[in-house]
Amino acid sequence: MMTGKTAPRRLSIFGSTGSIGRNTLKVVDHLGGRENFEISVLTGNGNVELLAKQAKAFGAGMAVTANDRFYESLKNELSGSGIAVASGKSGLMEAADRDADWVMAAIVGTAGLAPTLAAAKRGADIALANKECLVSAGDLFIAAIRKGGGRLLPVDSEHNAIFQVLEENQRHAIERVVLTASGGPFRTASLKEMAGVTAETARAHPNWSMGLKISIDSASMFNKALEMIEARHLFGLTPKQIEVIIHPQSIIHSMVGYTDGSVLAQLGAPDMRTAIGYALSFPRRPNLPIERLDFARLARLDFEAPDEVRFPALRLARLAMTRGGVQGAVLNGAKEVALEAFIEGRLPFLAMAEITERVMDDLAGLPPATTMDEVFAADRQARQRAADLMNLEVAG
Repeated sequence: MMTGKTAPRRLSIFGSTGSIGRNTLKVVDHLGGRENFEISVLTGNGNVELLAKQAKAFGAGMAVTANDRFYESLKNELSGSGIAVASGKSGLMEAADRDADWVMAAIVGTAGLAPTLAAAKRGADIALANKECLVSAGDLFIAAIRKGGGRLLPVDSEHNAIFQVLEENQRHAIERVVLTASGGPFRTASLKEMAGVTAETARAHPNWSMGLKISIDSASMFNKALEMIEARHLFGLTPKQIEVIIHPQSIIHSMVGYTDGSVLAQLGAPDMRTAIGYALSFPRRPNLPIERLDFARLARLDFEAPDEVRFPALRLARLAMTRGGVQGAVLNGAKEVALEAFIEGRLPFLAMAEITERVMDDLAGLPPATTMDEVFAADRQARQRAADLMNLEVAG
């Protein structure tokens, strides 16, 4: 009996013009491009020229800019191409409703929450690179995944590593997961030195090439704090089961420890295409053009315990997990406001954690969220309280 060619997989990439989105398209292209994949939607923000170029190159059905101000520019860029154009929150929700088997959720910040949740409810497999989905609305998001019937495929290198080595039939024997962290540019810096750093020095990550905000989050270890909260929801862990270890080489991406004393680790060159390719091809492993590890050249792998005095974000993550409810959303919202103030030179580097903790304490009594509107309300309250606290400090 003759069999026809397998139909191309339908993909949507939310945040295609960012680092994760661009690398996703590189992986798609390497694995056969338009011959094996059909791009349903690509979304971006202000880089409409790149978004339009991507949409044309991959024959996307629709291109969406998250900012209504760029709608006309995107429409002009794609004039005559036959590619549908939309913008704003309504455009992102329309993108989430379009038919796609697999959705890369790489929109940065809370803007990615609603469309990613909608795609999950529809039953699509979600390749998750947006931290806020689980940090701010973990319970709601996991419930939507389960109800929709799709799979949740983590793309952050640390969670993807755990996903690769966590044996499903041994969940009862999981003792701990260990998230590795490079330590960032201030791994050996003193508190005095850290007090005077600027956004430019904080963005200089030693191993990864990332955007400004995520690089600074890595330098403050807020990025790792958010990953701790993500890990709790992704793998059904308790706060006590989640550890962080500093590993400057970024070769071991994370580990899972079992009750028999065994520790399984995933190793690889620091290249996001590994995690993206695994999420795209799961449960098969694709053939990717990634640098192969030369263990003789590596020679050594170093580890050290994180200093939570210099990096209090890790302590705040445990506090948020212990308190539960909307504390994750509060932590993230307050941190975002403090981060913007640091980038603009209005707040010292170390004060980001101080402001965040004060907001978490002030809003510790908020009830758990049962809807996304309540998550967004908690986020707004946290942002407003953080702004108010910074204004008081300036006035004082």
